[in-house]
Amino acid sequence: MFERRLYFHVDWLLLGAVVILSFVGVAMIYSTTYVPTPPPGHPGSQPLTQLYALAIGLVALFVFLVVDYRMLAEHALIVYGLLVALLVFVLFKGSTQMGAQRWIPIGPFHLQPSEFGRLGVALFLAMYFGESRLGARNTGALIIAGAFTAVPLLLIAKQPDLGTAVTLLPVFLGVAYLAGMRMRLLGIIAIACLPLGLFAYKFALKDYQRQRIETFLDPSQDPRGAGYQTIQARVTVGSGGLTGKGFRQGTQGALKYLPVAHNDFIFSVLAEEQGFIGVLAALGLYLFVILRSLEAARLAKDRLGAYLVGGIISGFAFQVIYNVTMSAGLAPVKGITLPLMSYGGSSLIASLAGFGLILNVRMRRFTN
Repeated sequence: MFERRLYFHVDWLLLGAVVILSFVGVAMIYSTTYVPTPPPGHPGSQPLTQLYALAIGLVALFVFLVVDYRMLAEHALIVYGLLVALLVFVLFKGSTQMGAQRWIPIGPFHLQPSEFGRLGVALFLAMYFGESRLGARNTGALIIAGAFTAVPLLLIAKQPDLGTAVTLLPVFLGVAYLAGMRMRLLGIIAIACLPLGLFAYKFALKDYQRQRIETFLDPSQDPRGAGYQTIQARVTVGSGGLTGKGFRQGTQGALKYLPVAHNDFIFSVLAEEQGFIGVLAALGLYLFVILRSLEAARLAKDRLGAYLVGGIISGFAFQVIYNVTMSAGLAPVKGITLPLMSYGGSSLIASLAGFGLILNVRMRRFTN
């Protein structure tokens, strides 16, 4: 389980950066959801809920840090089966909010199983490729791994939650790349995705999803409808200038000009209130977290650990890159949150649990 000497090998710098980003997220949520009227005003309920989730997430991080990741990998198939079972349960018995059926009510808390999909898939793929002698160089093994990834992906997309479903792809590619997938094959997949993308755009995407892509290319087509969020996101980011308007001095998020600012567009609020300097500081922390995690993969004592860290951090990095570009109006609006900072209990808990595994792999690099 946990030997006392392992305490000295915990990556406290990585842990500190993760915790700082989480508390920055709570502060931004507090600022965005603060109700100014009637004077003197009062905070919304979201910051307190996020703090509860942060406490639970830190407990999850500790649990996944203490339990040997190799023992967890031995039960990866059970974890994967539980994930799929929860996703199937959501489709039939889950609660519906804003037209999507994604949550399981547990008292006052709403569990969103799809947020834990990246962890479950990363753990399973790391175990699968780690036990394979040829790894992802074997085309048959790669197809089987892709099929196992496709099951939760399709179940999540059915909710519908295409944004979260897509985040499973970088997890698969990250693990497969480390496991030896040929770059030529990756190029073939990329080329094949072009006609598949056109087909999906024409026949698979819903009308509102196609409209998001069209209005991203030209938001002025529907400035008060589908293009509204893209326009407001650009205005919010640009209004921050060099130093920002100051904490709780922003208007775009607080006055609801930017919808769901505390969730999908929390980075836009950060840019408005803390300016370019605050944006650089936040991006610097995210870059540090990603590079430090990649170093943990490089230092891992076995393939299993390297694949596990690679899968987790690939999904994390994809979320960060997409959300930041979306918040700046440089990518189509999708329901992809900014990990550690966006409002959402399940997302925060899953992210912290993932970093528990990354810290676990790095910490145990000297064990037998």
